[in-house]
Amino acid sequence: MSRRGVALFLALSVIWGLPYLMIRVAVQHGIDPGTLVFLRTAPAALILVPIAWRAGALRAIRPRISWIVVYAFVHFGVPWLLMSSAEQHLSSSVTGMLVATTPLLAAVVAKLTRSDEEFGPGRLAGLALGAAGVALLVGFDFAGSNWKWLAAMGVVVVGYTIGPRIVATRLTGIPGLGVVAMAVSVVAVAYAPYGATHLPSHVSWSVLGALVVLAVVCTAAAFLVFFELVHEVGPSRMLVVTYANTAIAVLLGVAVLSEPLTSGILLGFPLILVGSFLAASKRRGVSEASPTGSDPPRRSWRRASRPALPR
Repeated sequence: MSRRGVALFLALSVIWGLPYLMIRVAVQHGIDPGTLVFLRTAPAALILVPIAWRAGALRAIRPRISWIVVYAFVHFGVPWLLMSSAEQHLSSSVTGMLVATTPLLAAVVAKLTRSDEEFGPGRLAGLALGAAGVALLVGFDFAGSNWKWLAAMGVVVVGYTIGPRIVATRLTGIPGLGVVAMAVSVVAVAYAPYGATHLPSHVSWSVLGALVVLAVVCTAAAFLVFFELVHEVGPSRMLVVTYANTAIAVLLGVAVLSEPLTSGILLGFPLILVGSFLAASKRRGVSEASPTGSDPPRRSWRRASRPALPR
């Protein structure tokens, strides 16, 4: 990996490790989850849409606008609302760890929907390790009313799993920047009536900073960095960012918010990460991004066609 690739990778790992902390700060200081989704997507849309327009990434949108709307709510609108609601009750560290299980479910879905998907001993071991990690996390860190928020995060993981498959099967050929720009715009418009009527009467500087970072850095800038990184290292290596930003999310929660480093985190965290890595890996010569066994030619972010997991 080139120095530029390393720099982009580190930048994206930090950027996508931040949202859990920013969401926690916002909701713990009175920002309604629905309002938070609006305040996250509206500024991001104002930034991304003009860039996508100038890049010509919106030209192929209209014929498949219905699928973009579906994708918008499956991958952004519903998961971000549920995640924000869950973080009113769960720590940012635990939330980040639960999202890290997405590759586990994605591997299972891939096996169920693709007859050529191979599950060797390594991937099966990965699923077992990941499941054990989740069991340890749940067993140590969840009790009573927290179970409904565990279920909410389960829906988030399902959305994060289905969203990329919608892009891969229904939105092929459309530049990824155009898909993301239009998707966040759809969510912003849908949440506008609620968000605009539930704005807080007072916002502290810390909350305002969290909102700005979440919208501008963790959403708009994150996808621009993401598409540059795809261009630099290819899409098959992008999954590693999932593991790096989860570690950063846990560290930030413990260091900044003084969240407890529980037994569930200490025992479950390494199992979830190792299990997800093994479950998402493929045999040599087969790429996640290309069923034919090789990565597609590198393209600029203007033409990248597969948005990754948003945080």
